[in-house]
Amino acid sequence: MGLNDFWFLLIAVLWTGYFFLEGFDFGVGILTRLLARDRQERRVLINIIGPVWDGNEVWLITAAGAMFAAFPVWYATFFSGFYLLLVLILLLLIVRVLSFEYRHKRPEESWQRNWEWVLFASSLLLPFLWGMIFANLVHGVPINSHQDYAGSPADLLNWYAVLGGLAFTALCTLHGAVFTALKTVGEIRGRARAFAARTAVVTGVLAAAFLVWLQTDRGNGATLIAACVALAALVGAFAANARTREGWAFAFTGAAIAATVAALFLSLAPEVMPSSLNYAWDLTIENAASGAYTLRVMTWVAGFMTPLILLYQGWTYWVFRKRLGTQHIAEAH
Repeated sequence: MGLNDFWFLLIAVLWTGYFFLEGFDFGVGILTRLLARDRQERRVLINIIGPVWDGNEVWLITAAGAMFAAFPVWYATFFSGFYLLLVLILLLLIVRVLSFEYRHKRPEESWQRNWEWVLFASSLLLPFLWGMIFANLVHGVPINSHQDYAGSPADLLNWYAVLGGLAFTALCTLHGAVFTALKTVGEIRGRARAFAARTAVVTGVLAAAFLVWLQTDRGNGATLIAACVALAALVGAFAANARTREGWAFAFTGAAIAATVAALFLSLAPEVMPSSLNYAWDLTIENAASGAYTLRVMTWVAGFMTPLILLYQGWTYWVFRKRLGTQHIAEAH
């Protein structure tokens, strides 16, 4: 395996980690309106992700930075082609941060309610937009002979992308529901399990439809294995949730997300961004990569920094591992 292939694999791992971790963040944000019955329960949901959501976003920054340094041509075409969607994502990430930080700054009910709606809306739209982007990425976009994006924003709006967005949103919602059951006690825990059971059916249908379309469009033997793993993991999550094994259910929903992202990247290789205009104009692992010296330096830096980041994030999750319930939330002043 060359350094080009190694960094393509590492970038795929970074995006997988982002969707695995930020996926339940998005799901819990969605559940603040679909599951919580009052402000006290919404505070429980916000508190179970409060200590970890910002650390989860580090994976996004790292994935984008790795693309920039290891595959500058891919980075340039990706961020110019999906410019509008990525700007919307950036704005939603900003207002989502503000919803966490500003919600409790004033005691007025209307102020807190408005920021809770911002959290819900941003958590709902973000996985949908990410799903659209990655569905378009593997499906192919207009790239010309100069390796530039040659389409318009309208080219990104198609049924394949919409299905990808719905599948990603459903996966994150299920992931968040299982995480809520894992991290809470009392009545909200039981309702989270019931919600996860209902959501698993819808998620299975959407994920199966998207993965079948992916297999038909750009599939191979490896993507077929990944798709089967993803669907089997969803079945396992449903079974574990029914038996109140929240830890196993969370592991299975995480595996479903990881296998789905793996299927996307396996369908790409050896391309990193296929052109819908001409196969000869595809961006590949070879023609989009940085020089050998840059990749060697990045590999040494990654080998040193990655274990430190994993240790720190693992320690954070260990410190905040206990379950929460409404009895743990102080009365609002």
